Amino acid sequence: MASLDHIVVVGASAAGLAAADTLRLEGFDGRLTLVGDELWLPYDRTPLSRHVLAGTCAPHRTSLRPEADLQRLRLSLRLGCRATGLDPVARTVALPDGERLRYDGLLIATGLRPRRLPFGHDLAGVQVLRTLDDALALRAELLTGPRVVVVGAGLLGTEIAATARGLGLDVTLVDARTAPLERHLGGFVGALVADLHRGHGVRLRLGRRLTGVAGARGRVTGVVLDDGSRLDAEVVVVAIGSVPATDWLAGSGIPLGDGVLCDPTCRVTPRIGAAGDVASWPHPFTGGRIRLEQRTNATLQAITAARNLLAGPAGATAYAPVPFGWTDQYDTRIQFHGWSPAGATVEVVDGAVRARSFVALHRAGGRVVGAVGWNSPRALLRYVSRIDLPAAVRDASGSVR
Repeated sequence: MASLDHIVVVGASAAGLAAADTLRLEGFDGRLTLVGDELWLPYDRTPLSRHVLAGTCAPHRTSLRPEADLQRLRLSLRLGCRATGLDPVARTVALPDGERLRYDGLLIATGLRPRRLPFGHDLAGVQVLRTLDDALALRAELLTGPRVVVVGAGLLGTEIAATARGLGLDVTLVDARTAPLERHLGGFVGALVADLHRGHGVRLRLGRRLTGVAGARGRVTGVVLDDGSRLDAEVVVVAIGSVPATDWLAGSGIPLGDGVLCDPTCRVTPRIGAAGDVASWPHPFTGGRIRLEQRTNATLQAITAARNLLAGPAGATAYAPVPFGWTDQYDTRIQFHGWSPAGATVEVVDGAVRARSFVALHRAGGRVVGAVGWNSPRALLRYVSRIDLPAAVRDASGSVR
């Protein structure tokens, strides 16, 4: 492959900045451009649903690097500039003003966009939370003391519900599943999360779907569920998941499915890689493709993708991490490693559920596939090594974390 004189990274959040940082650390001395559709300097999304929403973290404190550090990376920052198209043959990224930004190497890290309801978003008070601006707008709404309905009891929805309840608001959490976080952590832990929220005064409407959003004079007044019941609310937060931000790649020839389809080394073509929430790649643990929406993965995958972009196809290495994430809700920290597939059995191996401090292992197919710690960060580390990894995962990840 010819030398890389100009590398463009599209996506200016955690994965994009980690990729840019890695390129410089690995000795890339050419032109480096970071394109992002927000005007903010690259920031961490993790505090948005908790600390920013609660008002305990000022917006500028979410920045991933001080501006002086960004200058040392010798970046050409193109902020507030959303990529609108890609031509892999001409090796250009199209920008809104008609400019065609030419590259020798490209890393795609455009992340996600929130999934929306098919109705209701034209009403004031119906909110999503993905960006820093979203968090600030939602906080302004919460400060008016509204009744709040959170639609979606995944990681984001449960954190928003906990934060809103911490502000003393009337909160109802709605989800079609029978337990919060069930998709991420299984029914056993999900039931405990439900109890956690009920214990703090959140009303749960589980196993229920939204069928409508009511409004008056342009503002939301409530939601209607599939059992015909109505929940009054002045703020409705829609947290029903996200979709990969790949619309700008339509017609480019880049393989798309549930995200940008990469090979095991995070490469799309010899000159293009992808990382973070937008990347889908084969993982030997599952035997199929995965896409991880986790903060730690955004950084680790971007490091691998950047190194592999510089190394070329012959020197590229596979990326096969053990997923890891956490959530802080009320006075509880829940950490998880690995997977919790449908049908997995759960065994508490340390601590006790009644003490609200324990470690549980998830087993499927006769092997340990995941570990969850509930207010047990130190104890959890003693059990993560029990996750039964295929040799390919151990070799690619270097160690079990």
